[in-house]
Amino acid sequence: MGSITLRSVSKVFGEAKVIPSIDLQINEGEFVVFVGPSGCGKSTLLRLIAGLEDVSGGEIVIDGQNATELPPAKRGLAMVFQSYALYPHMSVRSNIAFPLKMAGMDKGEIDRKVSDAARVLNLTDYLERKPRQLSGGQRQRVAIGRAIVRQPKAFLFDEPLSNLDAALRVNMRLEISELHQQLKTTMIYVTHDQVEAMTMADKIVVLNRGNIEQVGSPLELYRKPANLFVAGFIGSPRMNLIEGKFAQANGAKTVGIRPEHIGLSRDSGLWEGTVTIAEHLGSDTFMHIEVPEVGTVTARAGGEFGVRHGDRVYLTPDETKLHRFNDRGLAL
Repeated sequence: MGSITLRSVSKVFGEAKVIPSIDLQINEGEFVVFVGPSGCGKSTLLRLIAGLEDVSGGEIVIDGQNATELPPAKRGLAMVFQSYALYPHMSVRSNIAFPLKMAGMDKGEIDRKVSDAARVLNLTDYLERKPRQLSGGQRQRVAIGRAIVRQPKAFLFDEPLSNLDAALRVNMRLEISELHQQLKTTMIYVTHDQVEAMTMADKIVVLNRGNIEQVGSPLELYRKPANLFVAGFIGSPRMNLIEGKFAQANGAKTVGIRPEHIGLSRDSGLWEGTVTIAEHLGSDTFMHIEVPEVGTVTARAGGEFGVRHGDRVYLTPDETKLHRFNDRGLAL
């Protein structure tokens, strides 16, 4: 239960090809994250899987059945949107139970399923409250609970944490990951936040202008980006991408080096530069350093590395950690 296969799936709006053609295999029980910049087609792709948009070409197979023409209600999927979309006049219990009541389920069975979902989501003490009496994170858990009770083949999450503040986003990120471990159900999660993608996914699908740039585990994408787009998108702070003499000396059009793979010294190194910005985060210090003939380089040091704007520092990239790309932007 829960495998999804996309075969040459495309979507066209008028003259615009939003999804040119995509092939993708999502295995049962996987936590798959679609990630990419705004407008890259990730939410459209999710809506195609859910049946909320009609495909222009190709087919969608769910558990071996061609679901391309099936209406959303017949696909066995549950979607959690960015908006909680709760009924304000109903209690938490009634909100979670609503899809089961619409399906005509027996009251005793509804009560059991609602109680089970509330226990999993730590909502048992809030079942009689109205949505206005809940925090943003609790409301999002109610929306997830409404999806859980349907026992779907897969959960589809469309940027569900976008409306939450930073601390709540971290908490909900952990809760959704724990939920996946408990339920073992296929989950597809859309986000533009690559930190969410890196921390939650079994498999990441990087999208750009409707095309899949790379598919792999978080560490695979981090350690071996297939091209310049993935190299620049995955990782925070982003990878340094350097052209010119240094790249040519390493047999490439562009060379990438991550901030943590650059050694820093006050005495000597391959490059000498001037600190333009120092971001002190406690455990880490991120420095933006202007290096002649190289450009602005971001480097990471421990939180104890005291540095200020205007300081001179020396940098030495770890040559064993260089990423080399050709003139088409592909990894060498």
